[in-house]
Amino acid sequence: MTGYGRATAALGELTLTVQVNSVNRKSLDLALSLPDEWQSYESACGDAVRKVAQRGKVHVAVEVTGKKSSGLGWDESAVSASLQQLEKLALANGVKFAPTTELLWQLANAQRTGSKLPVDDETADLLLKTLGLALRGFAAMRAKEGETLLVDFLGRLEKIRSQVDAITQRAPQVITTYRELLLQRLRGAGLELDVSDERVLKEVALFADRCDIAEEITRLHSHLGQLTTLLRSVDEVGRKGEFILQEIGREIHTISSKANDLQISQRVIECKNELERVKEQIANVE
Repeated sequence: MTGYGRATAALGELTLTVQVNSVNRKSLDLALSLPDEWQSYESACGDAVRKVAQRGKVHVAVEVTGKKSSGLGWDESAVSASLQQLEKLALANGVKFAPTTELLWQLANAQRTGSKLPVDDETADLLLKTLGLALRGFAAMRAKEGETLLVDFLGRLEKIRSQVDAITQRAPQVITTYRELLLQRLRGAGLELDVSDERVLKEVALFADRCDIAEEITRLHSHLGQLTTLLRSVDEVGRKGEFILQEIGREIHTISSKANDLQISQRVIECKNELERVKEQIANVE
């Protein structure tokens, strides 16, 4: 499911911004973008996201903006220590040591102090609190999309249920139609057999047994009821819903195979069309 959330907080003179967005994905694909200094917070941030989202390609971007140091706040003692270590290394390997301005600039940048972000418990709490606010907006947007999908799902399930009701009404007529066609073929072949002839009755009985779809219809109604209840519940819908849809598809396919009737086949096609549309959408639902 798609979603977006954003939250900001003051971090001293800086501004902390957290953005969370997602697009459809059957499983959870989480990507976290944190400042280098805060990489140790990645696990805690990931846990916070997983409490809210179990599916989707989710991207969390954490950014710190505002007036930072100009970059001249170097730790001179650290730079000098680095130079001394490099000089010792060069002498030990018989290499002439001649520091250049480029080397000094690289060492100074590596020891820059003004641009570093704080790394402490208070900062971690602020980050997780801001992330939580962003996730709240993110979840609210996904919930709104879920409400729209619910209306669509229920409408399509009602269409399937209507087709199943029509199949139920048609099923008893299939045997009668077959018996009449059988007698017509027999008469066309020059065989005048009465409808009460034992051979005719036996053939009709065998056909009735082969095309009996009463059990499939009963299970189909049960599965449709279970899925409707699940969609209206507060439980996780995604994977359980996919399983029920798989069972619904299996029963519809069996009905199509056994019914041997054009009108029922047409109803089955309509059921399959609606079922595919539900499957496409529910694959992205939590």
